[in-house]
Amino acid sequence: MKLRPLLLAAFIAAAPATVMVPSAYAEPPVYTGRFSNQALQGYDPVAYFTDGKPVKGAKEFQTDYMGASFLFASAANRDAFLADPAAYAPQYGGYCAWAMADGQYAKGDAKYWKIIDGKLYLNYNSSIQKKWNADIPGFIEKADTHWQDLQE
Repeated sequence: MKLRPLLLAAFIAAAPATVMVPSAYAEPPVYTGRFSNQALQGYDPVAYFTDGKPVKGAKEFQTDYMGASFLFASAANRDAFLADPAAYAPQYGGYCAWAMADGQYAKGDAKYWKIIDGKLYLNYNSSIQKKWNADIPGFIEKADTHWQDLQE
């Protein structure tokens, strides 16, 4: 078989796949992973502020926010969240703050976190968190801009 018909056949075979993939895939506003609807991998967002550490939530103290299910360790934490979700929800929807500074979506891991100026930030892993720690204010400034652009 000649090269030109072979290339044409390959192009035609691949065309449906390229047509079906949207040019700008929209990520959900809150990171939940592929097989779950739980934000923060089931950790209680309020506990970061009150206990100073990640604490697993329980399904009995659950609420939905921005299309994701948030779990809480207690009814009091759930009620505090409901009174002011923006105060407790992780920044950038729980995506990695370091990656967002580069305009990229990457999973945020609930075990790699930091509260800065009363806001909860997550990172992908400990290695990424070390990089983020090198210039937190600079990364936050960049990430804030990218996050706003990506949400429009």
